[in-house]
Amino acid sequence: MSENIIDSKAMFKIGYGLYVLTTREDLKDNGCIINTAIQLTSNPLRVAVTVNKQNYSHWVLMRTGKCNVNCLTEATPFSEFTRFGFASGSDTNKFPQGVPMRSANGIAVLPQYSNAFFSLAVEQYIDLDSHGMFICTVTEAKVLSGEETMTYSYYHKNVKPKPEKKADTPKGYVCKICGYVYEGETLPEDFVCPLCKHGASDFEPLS
Repeated sequence: MSENIIDSKAMFKIGYGLYVLTTREDLKDNGCIINTAIQLTSNPLRVAVTVNKQNYSHWVLMRTGKCNVNCLTEATPFSEFTRFGFASGSDTNKFPQGVPMRSANGIAVLPQYSNAFFSLAVEQYIDLDSHGMFICTVTEAKVLSGEETMTYSYYHKNVKPKPEKKADTPKGYVCKICGYVYEGETLPEDFVCPLCKHGASDFEPLS
């Protein structure tokens, strides 16, 4: 086996959950989908979250230093991923119906489709090129229900719509994250999905 060959699909074998990271700045509530929230230590209780720099939430979190992480359940519909993952909070109101609940830090909590939330205060920031990692202290945490947490694998198998190749499209590539279809013979190496902001490595040819 060549050491130079990297199969990006191998990364999907790592167990992930799916979360909505919520923030608030200048009385504006915002949120985005993330799949990297990891407990680092238990005493003190620290968590790391990694956010794509193309997400408006990344820059809000940098400026405010606090956020909530809402743990999504298997009952979460695809519409919630569209709401929080396929539009930018810089020019979109992610909470058109208002905020259903707030934690002690004043940031939105999503009780309908979350089984728990935890509030974070940023201690340290690590620049990871395309993403930023925030090392945080947990300031509040609460279990909201006993429903199962949605995993990345469950989302792909049961929630994300299956892409359909158009009859008049001879070639194309589909994003393995959100299902966006790029039409064309060749996918540019620097292509970034306009919906979920993942790069060309997360696309595969339409079958």
